[in-house]
Amino acid sequence: MANIRKHNNKWQAQIRRKGHRSFTKSFSYRKDAETWTRTKERELDNGGASVDRTNLRTTSLADLLVKYRDTIVSKKRSRRIETYLINSFIRHKFAILKLSEVSPRTFADYRDERLKIVKPASVCRELAIYRHAFQVAIDEWHYPIDENPLIKVKKPKVMDSRNRRLLDGEIDILITDCLNHNQVELMNVIILAVETGMRRGEILGTRTENYQSNDRTLHIPITKNGFPRTIPVTSKAADLLDNLDDNNGVVYSRSAEGFKSAWQRLIKRTGIVDLRFHDLRHEAISRFFEMGLSVPEVALISGHRDYRMLQRYTHLKPEQVALKLQ
Repeated sequence: MANIRKHNNKWQAQIRRKGHRSFTKSFSYRKDAETWTRTKERELDNGGASVDRTNLRTTSLADLLVKYRDTIVSKKRSRRIETYLINSFIRHKFAILKLSEVSPRTFADYRDERLKIVKPASVCRELAIYRHAFQVAIDEWHYPIDENPLIKVKKPKVMDSRNRRLLDGEIDILITDCLNHNQVELMNVIILAVETGMRRGEILGTRTENYQSNDRTLHIPITKNGFPRTIPVTSKAADLLDNLDDNNGVVYSRSAEGFKSAWQRLIKRTGIVDLRFHDLRHEAISRFFEMGLSVPEVALISGHRDYRMLQRYTHLKPEQVALKLQ
């Protein structure tokens, strides 16, 4: 059992195990003491033999990430974007480094370099992938890495919260343009987004068999957080879902990439400024609160398991609240 305590301005690490003599060593920093105890305990687990670190000197960072991509990422729902990011990284100059040469500074430098090109949120997403790759290497593949180098890398502060609500007439402009260009499926996706607060992927995956017209509920089997949910729907959404059979039982028959392209063309044609599809989810959730629904009721529809997260998506219109006060 390892014990670390402060003693005379030093961090003293002590390991005691039945059948072994005790080991004690002092360090200036607690992190160094923790690293030493992990290494020593690993040696004891191996019968007292020194840990073989040969593979750290022969395995490159690219090798590790390729293995992670092919064995772990390939099974994820987010495999497309994560595979793209890993493939981009393995062409980076840091990818040739051996694992024995990788340190927190490696990824701190990578972070700073990427921040000159992409937004902080994108950098955080990348760092999370690489951190998990190292953790899998330590926990499951038993690479003799003393500490995940990403643990000490400070993530950039993300300041990209949005409060974009639909302006008067914008939803009518979108729907009218869809009708004028015979894009009924695109129109249906937009309507469901505003009426239900569903995410894009959830809407694109909606089928006739998911909808129960008798009680006006829609089952969403595949969600972002992995927890299926069943939601009540508005009258407008119910009318749309009741007619899905006229469209082969699906809301959108094309691919997700096809939808992204169609949405971008729609925004370009209409000239609506700074509107993202995800903003429609913000709009829907804000409307639910304006209707008077409680936090648990909104969470039931939106799928948020942490009620605090709803604050990020909720931007009430003061004039709507004022009407409720009359």
